[in-house]
Amino acid sequence: MAKITWTATAVDDVEQIGKFIERDSLHYARVVVSGLYDAVDRLRRFPLSGRKVPEADDPDLREIIIDGYRIIYRLRKSTIYVLTVIHGRQDLLSFERSLTLK
Repeated sequence: MAKITWTATAVDDVEQIGKFIERDSLHYARVVVSGLYDAVDRLRRFPLSGRKVPEADDPDLREIIIDGYRIIYRLRKSTIYVLTVIHGRQDLLSFERSLTLK
């Protein structure tokens, strides 16, 4: 079973998503945030279940899409590093975030 490590950026992303949705519906915000965390938790057993990120030429950079959000993670050995969570309509290449681990 893979270990999951959330980066501070990814945790902040999920918090911001929850706050944004909460402006319209506290219930739906909780449902979406819970769904994001549950989806990542399922990666423990199936770390390769995410597809390769189409914008990247890196087989270890993968993503799963849940409720219109892209959860982008890097798989290194038996550890999953959750790097960022963005809305599916956002252009990943426009972000100034690093999708590498130092």
